[in-house]
Parts: sequence; structure tokens; C-alpha cells
Amino acid sequence: QVQLVESGGGLVQAGGSLRLSCAASERTFRLYAMGWFRQAPGKERDFVAAINWSGSTTYYADSVKGRFTITTVNAKNTVYLQMNSLKPEDTAVYYCAAEAKWGVVPVSTVGYDYWGQGTQVTVSS
Repeated sequence: QVQLVESGGGLVQAGGSLRLSCAASERTFRLYAMGWFRQAPGKERDFVAAINWSGSTTYYADSVKGRFTITTVNAKNTVYLQMNSLKPEDTAVYYCAAEAKWGVVPVSTVGYDYWGQGTQVTVSS
């Protein structure tokens, strides 16, 4: 069973930055892709960014393009989400997800088999 542990959330002012981390218990060769999603109160869980472990393929939601960057460090079994120029509308619980199907980098929740517990990001205006 793959375990994912997120960290790095917190409270930041608009325009600030945060870096989220997600450490996977499973060695990266058993997983193909990682994703970040977020869920604001009363809303659905939305796609933010996704990457394969080699870093050759990345996808971003239009709302975060140019502000967020997803990267991986295979040696640490860790995926990062660097979030810059944060806006109040970025406030949400951010979830890390992992997928083992080779060749697929999903951009929807149904594409992922493993999920972390989430980390809260709050951006004040």
C-alpha cells in the first residue's frame, strides 16, 4: 500500500510563496505519475498539476500556469509544488496523489489510486 505524506502548507499573504512536499513510501519505479489537487470548502476537488517521475511530462491547470511549478526528486521519493504569486482564491486543502499505470499522467481525480491526507493552504488578502 502506497502512503503519501504532504507537508509545507500554511498561512501566507497574497503575493507570497509556499512549497508543498509529498513523500511517497513506495519506491518511484513502482509509481509512474504524481499529481496535486486542491479542494476549497463546499467545492469539488480540482486538478492543479501533474508530472511523471522522470519529469519529462508536466500538466498544469490554467489557473496556476506561470505561478506554480511541479518537480520530482527521485532519490527522495518526493514531489514538490512550488507556489508563487499566491492569491486568496488559491486557498484550499491541497492533496497529493500517485498513479502506478505506466505511461499515464492523469489530470483528473479518477486517474489516481493513492491519496495523501492533505495540507491546508490559506492565502490572506
